[in-house]
Amino acid sequence: MQKFFYPFLVFSAGACYGVLSTFVKFAYDAGFHLSDVSGTQCLFGMLFLWMAVFFTGKGEVTKKQGLALLLSGIPMALTTIFYYHSLETLSASMAVVFLFQSIWMGSVAEALISRKFPTPKKLISIILCLLGTALAAGPEDLGNFTFSSGMVWGFLSALAYAAVITLSSYLGKGFTPAMKGALLATGDAILTFLLLPPVFLLTPGEWTALLPYALVLGFFGVALPPFLLAWGMPHVGPGLGSILTASEMPVSLLLALFVLGESISPIQGVGIVSILAGIAAGNMDN
Repeated sequence: MQKFFYPFLVFSAGACYGVLSTFVKFAYDAGFHLSDVSGTQCLFGMLFLWMAVFFTGKGEVTKKQGLALLLSGIPMALTTIFYYHSLETLSASMAVVFLFQSIWMGSVAEALISRKFPTPKKLISIILCLLGTALAAGPEDLGNFTFSSGMVWGFLSALAYAAVITLSSYLGKGFTPAMKGALLATGDAILTFLLLPPVFLLTPGEWTALLPYALVLGFFGVALPPFLLAWGMPHVGPGLGSILTASEMPVSLLLALFVLGESISPIQGVGIVSILAGIAAGNMDN
C-alpha cells in the first residue's frame, strides 16, 4: 500500500500546481497584478501551514535543520520568479517545456547525491514525460522561436524547481510534514516579499475582492504542495519525485478545458497520455 501512497502524495503536489494557472488567470482578469497575486498567495499559504503546525505539532525540531529548511524556501520563490521572467519573451507553452526540464534534473541530483543512478525503466519514464510535455504544450510553438533571455530564465526555473524537489527529499526528516512545509513556505514568503514588496497590505480596501483568489492560490500554491512533498518525498526520492510532479501539465490543461472552456488538440491529448504513461512507468520501477 505504501508503495503507491507516497508516490500519490507527490503526484498530488504536482497536480496542485496545475490548478494555479486557471485561478491566476481569473485574478488577472479581475484587475490584480503579479505582486498582489504572488504576495497574497505566499501570505495565506504560510498562514495555513502554521495553523496546521498548531494542530499537529512540530516533530523533532532542531535549530540547525529548521534554519536549513527556512533557507530551502528560497528555491520555491525563485521557481516562480524565474518562471515569470521567462514568460516575458517566451510563449506560455515554451516556458512550460523549459520548466519541466526539472524532470531529468531531479534524477541527476539523485545520482550525484545518493549514487543512485536511473534504471532503464526510469529513463523510459523520463523520456515519455519530456515527450508528452512537448506535445501537450503545443508542438506548433516548438519550431517557431528564436533564442532569447527567456530560455535562460526558463532553464533557471527548472533548476530551482529541481532543487525544491531534492531538498524536500533530504531535509527535515524528523519534522512533521506541516512543520517542514511551514518553514519552506516562510522562506518562500520572505524572499518573495523582498523582491515583490507586499504593497497590497497598505490598501485594505482591495482585500474583499482579492480574498477568494488569495485563499485558493495560497492553499493550492503554497500550503498543500510543500505539505504533500514534505510527507511523500523522503519515501520517494528526487528522481521519481521529479517525474511524479509532471502531473502539473495534465491537470492544468484539463482545467483549462473544463473551467476556462479552452480546447485541447488531439496532439495535446496524446501528450497528456504520454505524461501519465511516463509517471506510471516511473512508479513501476519504485
